Amino acid sequence: MQLQSVSLKAGFWGAVVGSILTMIVGFSWGGWTTSSTAQQLAARQSDAAVTSALVPICVAGEKADAGRGKLGELTAIASSYEQTEFVMKSGWATFPGQADPNRAVAEACAGALLKTAVAK
Repeated sequence: MQLQSVSLKAGFWGAVVGSILTMIVGFSWGGWTTSSTAQQLAARQSDAAVTSALVPICVAGEKADAGRGKLGELTAIASSYEQTEFVMKSGWATFPGQADPNRAVAEACAGALLKTAVAK
């Protein structure tokens, strides 16, 4: 009876230690994630995808704008925050159905417009 008790204890503790090690390895190096982490990652990726899809529309809005000198004004601004504010105030980052401009799109749009201005 004593031998069976020792055997069961060893088996139990072996299973506990094995489970803990499996979880440590899985979450650290195996790429396992919790549900909340996966949801946060999915939200960030979808926001980035929407932003990248809307940037060309913002750039086209600048090109169609009657005040063509605005790109020159944008390139003269040194601060990236002020560049984003400039794009937001210009209306290029405000889309149909929205009352306010999208800051993430305005920031990416300012970067894209500056790249096109430098390339010219």
